[in-house]
Amino acid sequence: MKKYCFGIDIGGTSVKCGLFQTDGKVVDKWEIPTRTEDNGSRILPDVAETIGKKIKEKNLNPEEVAGAGIGVPGPVDGEGNVTMAVNLHWGFVPLAKELSEMTGLTVKAGNDANVAALGEMWMGGAAGSSNVIMVTLGTGIGGGIIVDGKIVTGAHGAGGEIGHSHAVDDMEETCNCGNKGCLEQVASATGIARLARKKLASTDRPSVMRKAPNVSAKTVFDGVKAGDDLAIEVAEEFGEYLGKALAIFASVSDPEVFVIGGGVSKAGQVVLDYIRKYYEKYAFSSCKEAGFALAKLGNDAGIYGAAKLVLE
Repeated sequence: MKKYCFGIDIGGTSVKCGLFQTDGKVVDKWEIPTRTEDNGSRILPDVAETIGKKIKEKNLNPEEVAGAGIGVPGPVDGEGNVTMAVNLHWGFVPLAKELSEMTGLTVKAGNDANVAALGEMWMGGAAGSSNVIMVTLGTGIGGGIIVDGKIVTGAHGAGGEIGHSHAVDDMEETCNCGNKGCLEQVASATGIARLARKKLASTDRPSVMRKAPNVSAKTVFDGVKAGDDLAIEVAEEFGEYLGKALAIFASVSDPEVFVIGGGVSKAGQVVLDYIRKYYEKYAFSSCKEAGFALAKLGNDAGIYGAAKLVLE
């Protein structure tokens, strides 16, 4: 009987690793550096080595290990191939096949944001649900869509790229993806700060945000909590952009719950309130009752989801 599995989350600076029981209980968590030199050629051997060491350290019988799931920052197709991962300096990498050959374990791979959504569905803010949309509001916007308990990967591994849906028609700045007017340009932590700077430059009205040396998303939501009018206007604008976008996605996948994570979510319930207000305004009637929850697993969502990936 399989009792254990590994969850691996490869980031640009570190690889987060977890050894789990198959019921979701964490046995151990640790990290190793992500060595991206030489086009990232050392990353998978390092992962294989740390898995092997942990099996020996815990005196595990390999027959008891269901396998290893792995999340990476880039598109991953249904066969576990990475088409490109810029932050890792990877082009095409047959990830699942290579790591399986190195470890002797069954390996399944997925995009890191999709895998994090799976983790939140399994043991986090969406536990008990099988239809979930997760949105991670950080420097950019990550997304993951779960339908009937399965990650939506898509034909090119780009399923759930919520942050690069089009939101603004007259945006002059270019997104990192090369397009203009992407949702993450106005609703990520970076995007919220952009909205705030634009708002402050457009008026002489007083605002607590003017006291901040560097205006950030935290500055905005701290201002909202203090009752600052300009901060509230920025939060309304953010909420409308994101709420409208999620209403569109809901018409496609009909989620039970939206899970909001990332640094912006640390502001708490106030973030959900602004998103939900506009989501309910624009959502199709059958989708209006979808719930909203804050992510619970934090930086561990990726290893939980990766572990769950291999148990599917």
